[in-house]
Amino acid sequence: MDRRSFVKVAAGAALGGMVGFACKEQAVSQAAPEAASSMRSLDRIGVQLYSVRSLMEQDFAGTLKAVAEAGYDEVEFAGYFEHSPEEVRMLLEAAGLDAPASHVSIDALRGDLAGTIETAGTVGHRYLVCPWIAEEERTLGGYQQIAAFFNEVGGACQEAGLRFGYHNHDFEFETVDGRIPMEILLGETDPELVDYELDLFWIRKGGQDPLRYFERFPGRFPLCHVKDMTADEEMVDVGKGQIDFAAIFARAEQAGLKHYFVEHDNPADPLASIEASQDHLRALRF
Repeated sequence: MDRRSFVKVAAGAALGGMVGFACKEQAVSQAAPEAASSMRSLDRIGVQLYSVRSLMEQDFAGTLKAVAEAGYDEVEFAGYFEHSPEEVRMLLEAAGLDAPASHVSIDALRGDLAGTIETAGTVGHRYLVCPWIAEEERTLGGYQQIAAFFNEVGGACQEAGLRFGYHNHDFEFETVDGRIPMEILLGETDPELVDYELDLFWIRKGGQDPLRYFERFPGRFPLCHVKDMTADEEMVDVGKGQIDFAAIFARAEQAGLKHYFVEHDNPADPLASIEASQDHLRALRF
C-alpha cells in the first residue's frame, strides 16, 4: 500500500470511529451530515513548475512524471528548458498532466507576440501570464502604458482563443505618486481582455488583503499562486504559515478563481515541498 492509499484508509477508519461515537448522540448524528455536506474542497490542484526548476533542468520528462505521481492535476510553466512545444505537449500527455497556463516575459510579448501565442496553442495552454515588470518601468506613466499594452496583448490572445493575465509580486502595492500600481493595472485594463493571477504570498507581503481585492474587482482573478507566509514574512510550504487559505477559497466564486497553483520560490527539497503543500490543500475544507 502506497502512502496516499494509506492516508485514505486511515481517514476512512477515523471517520468510522467518529460515526460510531456520533450514533450515541442522536442530535449530533443528524447535524453532522448537514455540516459535512456544506463544506467544499479543491477538486483540481496545480503547481507552478518554477518550484521544481532545478529538477526540470536535470530531467524535464522525469520531473513532470514525479509531479503527476505526487498527485497534481495541472502545471503552470515558467520556461520549457530548450524543449520544443511539440515535445512539451507529448511529455505532458505521457505524464497525464494538463497545462492550462504558462508564464511569459513582457519582452517575449513585445518581441514576438504571434510566435508566443502560437507556442501556447501548440502546447495546449489556455492562459498566457506575464509575471514581471522591470523596475525602470515602475512609474505612474509606465504602469499606465503597460496597462494599455496589456489590453493589446489580451485582444490578440482573445482572437487566438486564449486568455491573457498578469501575476503580481509585492512591488505593485507600493504607492507611486499617491496611487497603488495594482489598482492602476486592474482599473485601466479591460476585464474582457485581461485577467489576473493573484499571488497570495506577495499580496500579503505587500500589506494588502486579497479579500478586499475580490470585493473591489470581482471576477478578475481566475488563477492564483498558493504559497504560505510565516509571521516574520518568510515563504514556507502551504500549511506551515499563517495565511488563511480556507477563508480565501471560500470567496472563489466572487474572485472568479478556477486554477490554484502551489508555489515555493526556493524550497530546500522541491519534491518534498510540493507534496507537503498538496497534501495540505487536499485536506482543506472551506
